[in-house]
This record gives sequence, structure tokens and C-alpha cells, in this order.
Amino acid sequence: MAYKTAILVILSLIFAGCERGANDPAIAQAEDFGTLAQEIAHSSVIVDTHIDVPYRLNNKAADVSEATEEGDFDYPRAVAGGLNAPFMSIYTPAELEIEGRSRQVADSLIDMVEEIAAQAPKKFAIARSVADVRQHFESGLISLPMGMENGSPVEGNLANLQHFYDRGIRYITLTHSLSNHITDSSFDDNRQWQGLSDFGMQVVREMNRLGIMIDISHVSDDAFWQTVEISAVPLIASHSSARRFTPGFERNMSDEMIVALAKNGGVIQINFGSMFVSQIALEYYDALSEARKQYLAENPELNEHDIYRSYAEIYAQNHGPLPFASLDDVLDHFDHVIELVGVNHVGIGSDYDGVGDSLPIGLKDVSSYPNLVRGLLERGYSQDDIRKILGENLLRVWQAVEDYATSQR
Repeated sequence: MAYKTAILVILSLIFAGCERGANDPAIAQAEDFGTLAQEIAHSSVIVDTHIDVPYRLNNKAADVSEATEEGDFDYPRAVAGGLNAPFMSIYTPAELEIEGRSRQVADSLIDMVEEIAAQAPKKFAIARSVADVRQHFESGLISLPMGMENGSPVEGNLANLQHFYDRGIRYITLTHSLSNHITDSSFDDNRQWQGLSDFGMQVVREMNRLGIMIDISHVSDDAFWQTVEISAVPLIASHSSARRFTPGFERNMSDEMIVALAKNGGVIQINFGSMFVSQIALEYYDALSEARKQYLAENPELNEHDIYRSYAEIYAQNHGPLPFASLDDVLDHFDHVIELVGVNHVGIGSDYDGVGDSLPIGLKDVSSYPNLVRGLLERGYSQDDIRKILGENLLRVWQAVEDYATSQR
């Protein structure tokens, strides 16, 4: 850490001074943004609100405190990329709600994250608040805040929200790939509630009271508009991108929704997955998904989770590989949101370890954040604005949610 600190001190002295965008003559004269991008990445709080490490490790165990051969996240790569506050996604597949195992699986994944921190206390620490994140940053630790992807583990009991809050959950994605007992899903044609259920409306208010951020990624458009109306605090979209580039893809957010989210004070955290940022990649992915459904129908002994990744290889043999998005495609989403609502309402929700092999060229794992920073510098963003995008915007929303909950006690 002493060596790393010394390097950062030297770099910060080199680049000290007022905030400088690409139009600043001092930066305009620089031949290479790479060094500055590294300095910004390693001196900023980087909050990525969606990294699917727990479910990845649930499928295949690995020690992410050391370098791993698979996946998108481990400690050495996080350090290389400057990532210091990755939200661990506590993901429960939609079918577990019918089986009655959602809470059980969610608790087991939380146990796993706690074990990661306990076994490497000089590298990781569980973060339950904005203050924890900042303290860990100053101490050189990687924070592991947790967000729960899919509200199914609530299991119809508001007391379970308190349970998960006590266990460290600081945002909940209200649903996932199927409509659940809380809300309709953007991926599900079954719109049984036409938005939120009556219980879902109670969930929104109780999350406000407890201090759990409400995540509207995955919900239907109707559910989004109802949640904006009900919530007393800003919302987040933990891993969504702009529908402007993927017309008809309800999983992303329309311009009208982004404007409403910003008016509410919230943030959209841009998903890096190629199908989220590129129409060409989305069309390929849609065709793959239809072919996978047919394959499952012909092989009823299998389930979608068993072949989610492996079938992509089968499909590619006859149709070619997924056409990866580029770093510029991702940057276009940041540009669009910022042009629409300003720089205070956008951040990072990469979906690392959650979108398989669909990550864009230049953003393949958690060592890649300096590439994103460099791209933002080259597009004219100031250091101050880049730090907002990297983490400060999300921390502002999280703090607002904490403050509201405190005021209700």
C-alpha cells in the first residue's frame, strides 16, 4: 500500500490544480490521457452498483481475494482498475419464488459475501453506509456493499425487509426476469399487476422508511411510473442503459423515464453489456434467446440456468459470435443521459459477472475502469464530472436515502 500511495501522491502532484476538461489548454497539450485516467481512477471512489460475484461463486467456487482465471472480478483486477465499492449482487432466479426458496438462497449468498470479507480482512470490508465506503476508501480497503437483485426473497412479509436491511442489503431490485408478488417485470408478458401490486406499494414505502434504495432496473414501465410517484426519496436504476439506442427494449430506460428519474433526484447506472448498449448486439441476443427456448423445448431435462452460457457457444457455431459493442458505444450512453438531464444523474452499473461474454471491447473486466475514464476525458469531461460519474452521484442518492430513514425514526 505504501508503494501505491507514493505513486498516487506523485501523480496527484503532477495533475494537481483546478478541474480540467479536454478543452483546458494544459490537457489539450497532453499527448496521452492514459496517465491522467489512471490517476483519476485510483484517487476516486468508484461505485459499481451491479457485480454478480456471489451467484458466479455459487455456481463455481473461487477465491476472489486472489487472481482468478474465470469471471470478471477479483481483487488484483479490482485494484488495477481502481474499483473500491462494488455492490455485490444478491441475485435470486425468478423460479425460486414458486419453489419458496428465495429467502433461503438470498441469505446463503449474503453469507458468502460476509465470508469473502472475513477471510481477507486486509482487502475487503462489508459496507453498510456511505460513511463505511468513505472510511474503507481512506483505509485502502475495497468496500463490499450489497444489493439484492429480485424482491422475491421478501416473500410477502414486510418484516423480511428489516431482516435484509439488518444483514446489509442497501438496495433491492424489485423484480427480475418474471413478474413477482411485488411488481411486473419488463421481461415478462404477464402483467398481472399493471405495475406494482398493492403489496409492492407497501414495499416501496417500507424501503423508504428503512433506508434501502429502490432499484427500478428490470421493472415494467408502468411499475416505474408508479414507483416514482410513491417514493419519498430518489430512486436508482442499478444496471440499465438508454432505450434511445435500443428502441423497444423495455429493460432499458426511455428518455421520459430518465428525465423523471433525474427530477426525482435519482441516477441511472449504465449497464456495459453489449446487448444493452448496441442495437446490433441486441438483435443477435434476441435471436439467440429464441433459439435457446426452442433448444430447451427439445431438451426438457435441461433448464435455462444450466445452459444460459453454454448455449451461446452452440449458437455461435452456426451464426457466428456476438458482435461486441465498443467502448464508444458505452460512452454514447453516458453522453446521451448527460445531454438529457445533466451529469449529476448517471453512474456505473456494469453487470460484470452477470452478462456472460457480452462485455464490450475495452471494458472486459473490472481492471477496465481507466479505459472508461480515458474515454470521458477525450470527450471533454472535467475531473470533477468524472468523479461524479464514477461514484459521487450514487453516494449522494444513498446518503439522501439514509437521511430520510433517519428522519423517520
